[in-house]
Order: sequence, then C-alpha cells, then structure tokens
Amino acid sequence: MADRLTQLQDTINQQAEHFCNSVGILQQYSTPSKFPGFDRIGTPQPHQTQEDYAALFATLIARCAKDIDTLIESLPSEESSQEIQVASLSRLEQENLEAGEQLEEVVRQGEALLQRIQAALQDIAQSQLDMQNPIAPNAVLNTNINPTQTFKQEPFNISTISTTNNAHPLPDPSPNPINQ
Repeated sequence: MADRLTQLQDTINQQAEHFCNSVGILQQYSTPSKFPGFDRIGTPQPHQTQEDYAALFATLIARCAKDIDTLIESLPSEESSQEIQVASLSRLEQENLEAGEQLEEVVRQGEALLQRIQAALQDIAQSQLDMQNPIAPNAVLNTNINPTQTFKQEPFNISTISTTNNAHPLPDPSPNPINQ
C-alpha cells in the first residue's frame, strides 16, 4: 500500500481528471451560440440532456474533494516531534509482539486440537475395521501373497502340533496310513 503522500497525489490527479472530463463533456454537448454579424446555417445537432452529466461530475468532484480533505487531515502535523513518533512506533511494536504471541498460542492450540481429531479419526477407523472382521479383530492379514505361487501340500500329522501348555501332551497316534 502506498504512503499518505502518494495517496494524496493520486487523489489530486484523479480530481484533475474529473475537472478535465467535465469540461470536455460541457464542450461536447453544449448548444452553439449565435454571433451577431456572422450568419452560418448549420445542421442542428441532437440535443442531449446535460443534467445527467452535470450531476455525475458534480458527485465525482465532491467525493474526490472530500477524500483529499481526509487524506490531508491524516498527515502528521508539524507539532509531532521525533520523540512522539518514536514513542508511537515503540507502542505499535509492543502491540505487534503481543499479537504475535497470541497468534502463536492459537496455533499451538490448533495443533493440539488437530492431534486430538486425528487420534479420534484413527480410533473410529480401527473400530470400523474391527466391526468388519469380527473373527480376528487383532490379527494382521498378509496381503502380499503372489497368486501364481504354488503351495506344497504336506500330510497332516497331529503329533507335530505343539501346545502352549506342556502339562497335557498329545498322545502319539497310530501309524499314519497316508505316509505308508
């Protein structure tokens, strides 16, 4: 954004443009005056209403003049010394630091809330997965199985199964007819 003097200069340029355009419109749509001793027969030009243009440019010029006054009033006065300006700048800097600290606190709170939301979403997703697979809720499935891989089928021997409790070992079965 431009400083106050640049804004003031732009507004003054805009005011000059409004004055120039209003004079041009007046010249374009004004009716010619007759001079005594000069008879010229001309074609009549269509008469357009100037009131619309006059009201428009009057509004634009008045609004621009009001903007110029506002900008002039916002300029620093001659009474403001360098000490007053330095004090004002240090006050603004302090307010800026406080606002920065508040912003950092809000960011920390937002990050904590985000972590809580992500944890809740993860719990919801896990609950949905558990509901879809009620047989083995905590089992992890191996999805890296190659469909072209062939498996060798071995005969089933009950004696090879081990139990977690060795207090009741399985009895040795009779000879397996499949292995014979």
